[in-house]
Amino acid sequence: MPNALLVYPEHPPAFWGAKYALEMLGIKAAFPPLGLLTIAAMFPPSYNLRVVDMNVTSLEDADLEWADLVFTSSMIVQRASLRTVIERCNRAGVPMVAGGPYPTSYHDEIEGVDHFVLDEAEEIFTDFLRDLGNGTAKAVYREARKPDVSLTPVPRFDLIDTNAYHSMCVQFSRGCPFDCEFCDIIQLYGRVPRTKSPQQMVNEFESLYGQGWRGDLFIVDDNFIGNKREALQLLPAIAEWQKARGYPFSLFTEASVNLARMDGLMDGMIEAGFNSVFLGIETPNPKALLKTKKRQNVSGQEDYLLGSVRKIQRKGMQVTGGFILGLDEDDEGVFDAQIDFIQEAGIPMAPIYMLAALKNTDLYERLKRENRLSDASIEIDAMSLNFKPEMNPKTLIEGYRRVITTLYDPTLENYFKRCLTLFEHLTTFPHLQKPKSKNAIFLELMGLRRRLAPRQLPAYNKFIARVSKDHPRMLPEAIRLAALGYHFEKVTRQQITVHEFKESLTNELERFRTAVSHHIQAEDAIRERKQELFSRVQARYQSIPNAFRYPGDGIEPALATFRFSVNEQIAQLTNSA
Repeated sequence: MPNALLVYPEHPPAFWGAKYALEMLGIKAAFPPLGLLTIAAMFPPSYNLRVVDMNVTSLEDADLEWADLVFTSSMIVQRASLRTVIERCNRAGVPMVAGGPYPTSYHDEIEGVDHFVLDEAEEIFTDFLRDLGNGTAKAVYREARKPDVSLTPVPRFDLIDTNAYHSMCVQFSRGCPFDCEFCDIIQLYGRVPRTKSPQQMVNEFESLYGQGWRGDLFIVDDNFIGNKREALQLLPAIAEWQKARGYPFSLFTEASVNLARMDGLMDGMIEAGFNSVFLGIETPNPKALLKTKKRQNVSGQEDYLLGSVRKIQRKGMQVTGGFILGLDEDDEGVFDAQIDFIQEAGIPMAPIYMLAALKNTDLYERLKRENRLSDASIEIDAMSLNFKPEMNPKTLIEGYRRVITTLYDPTLENYFKRCLTLFEHLTTFPHLQKPKSKNAIFLELMGLRRRLAPRQLPAYNKFIARVSKDHPRMLPEAIRLAALGYHFEKVTRQQITVHEFKESLTNELERFRTAVSHHIQAEDAIRERKQELFSRVQARYQSIPNAFRYPGDGIEPALATFRFSVNEQIAQLTNSA
């Protein structure tokens, strides 16, 4: 009986993962590897299965010794960790199978993998396993069409320790009817949303419930309302199941902004237990939205986006918004516009990203035609660019830094202002709120106080006092949001720290070149200057907190390149002397 090890590579710290907030709760990761758990359900009983989520536990040599095969699924942000997994499998002599969004788009750039199972695997995975058993497995398997997800099995949630996660995940639909230029969802899953049946979803809910899960449940669809008709048919079944069990799950999902125009659907979501929704707002600049084909975010109505957020909040759901800087048609006014919009809308959790040109997207193809793609690959570094923006790159990066350090300022004052704005506009429902004892609330308040920096305590104390007075029923939610604010501010500092270190290397190298090339110096003097430079850079390197380091942060390669460039400069001077 073959042993199949399913490995999920590590995520770097990011806004979305809530890593630092979860550490307070002793929780390892935000979400389980739903794709791998779904693949696990497709194996025949003749396989022994084991899951290693590297965000929860380390991949040990003993795991690789046990495995006859290693299967991985990954996204672009997991690229560096995937590379490490591949290298370890290669050294251990364990055959490697890779799939998921990143390999599907970039498999031609990934070395060391024995077999790729790309796209959606429901209809080709059995063929792959058959060929593998016969010794005739090909290097690449691709799905010829978009599979019927009504045949997708219930994920193998029994293979993980659910207590290690903050939220569980299920998927209702794949695909999105919109064609936003920068998005790769339609390339991966198509423009015709395919959905599971209501009974399938109830079965997945029941599977989690039977394992003892109670708490948050993320419906991971890229656009839950992409097929409005099917979503409307699903919601009553979920509502009935939730009511019968006292609403054990708090639901949240992703949707497009036009959700605000669907009153009946929003009412159904509230009835089913949804309390939050992520919207791809991107920018309040309508010209940039139209240029990137995000037409669903544009209307003739004044303040359409702000009004949409406010309507969803009044219906009873918090809005988390995704935002992008670097779009064509953006000018220098976009930075203040982003800050003002997010503050006024009351969106506490508002991840800001620099635009990236993802392979195979319409944006990638347009920039390629316009000769604006750079040689740089997609990086994990939040402030890297792989294309030539219309705006001056230095202005864009500096503007990005200003936006994130304003929204998540070191005191968290602006963040807590947004939380209060949210509470002022959010309609509350008893079935969406999980009551807690006064003792539990007190312990959480004190625990968070101990984590916050002294500079954050004044705004935190003021926020909690205001919520206790004006919104007492929302106090548990206020504590949760405060913990997330701590996470967002720390991720912001991490991004700035890593970027500033790399920036300092560039500046130090330029100063060194100027100093040694404009002045004729003895070789000993040059080497002494080099030693002083390396000591200064090493001290700055060592000052980066270990918590701010992660696989693929680019610090080590940047440092190696810097040292090589300094030595090369000295060699050139020596040879020319």
